[in-house]
Amino acid sequence: MIVDEIGYLPIGSNGGNLFFQLVNACYERCAIILTSNRSFGEWGEVFGGSVVAAALLDRLLHHAIVVQFEGTSYRLREHADLLPDHLRNRPSSLNPAPAEPVRRRPGRPRRSPSDHVAG
Repeated sequence: MIVDEIGYLPIGSNGGNLFFQLVNACYERCAIILTSNRSFGEWGEVFGGSVVAAALLDRLLHHAIVVQFEGTSYRLREHADLLPDHLRNRPSSLNPAPAEPVRRRPGRPRRSPSDHVAG
């Protein structure tokens, strides 16, 4: 499931509950790709309450790989002179710091093809 720009518009408590049911139905059954320009700390406002936001984050972040981008919009580069100072002077993401290596979650070790017994 792909959800693009969650939180762009407020969802409210009814929408938050419905979205939780959708995420819960997908939890550990399918992949979820989600984009948002809102930080996790703002999700209580977006979904109409901190309880539903916490439940959503619990399921979404359990097996997640989180990728964060910071900086100005590439769409606005040509019109930077029209932006307010607080948006124009944000750090650029053109030279981001190197990403941390992905850490494998603890669990059973991966099996190599030689571990399989032909039969």
